Amino acid sequence: MKSTFANLVVSVAWSLLISISTGVSAAEAPTFTVKMLTTETAIKAAQAALAKCRKDGFQAAVAVVDRAGVVQVVLRDRYAGPHTPDTAVAKAWTAASFKQATSVLAVETQAGKSMSGIRQLPRVAAIGGGLPINGGGDFLGAIGVSGAPGGEADDACANAGIKAIADDIEF
Repeated sequence: MKSTFANLVVSVAWSLLISISTGVSAAEAPTFTVKMLTTETAIKAAQAALAKCRKDGFQAAVAVVDRAGVVQVVLRDRYAGPHTPDTAVAKAWTAASFKQATSVLAVETQAGKSMSGIRQLPRVAAIGGGLPINGGGDFLGAIGVSGAPGGEADDACANAGIKAIADDIEF
């Protein structure tokens, strides 16, 4: 009986040690919940970004993607260049994928820097105009703008889109 009890203690100790070292707990749930933007919220952000670009005299396209980088909405102003929808989607996807502004990624991935290889990955747009959308401590998605003259102007339009939904997503 002593050896059975000793074996049980050793078995429990090993299980506990393995659980602690792998970070897995017996009580850990096998699923988790995430917050995502509604379609209506994505549209509101895109419309506000497009309105800002128009107000500033720019013809642009705007894309909003969910937290996984899947497109929720794309808007293209009537005279925006034919490349702008794809570029806006790429900027939004890049911001979602790396969870940071594409203007930051543009600086960090320049030739000669340690992360320069990121620019060679498919779909990466390491140019200004893509911003992550965060709210209530959660990453919710990203917005991308293409068509304004330069990344800073694209960022300003994208920021207007995020500000338009700030109250909706509880910053």
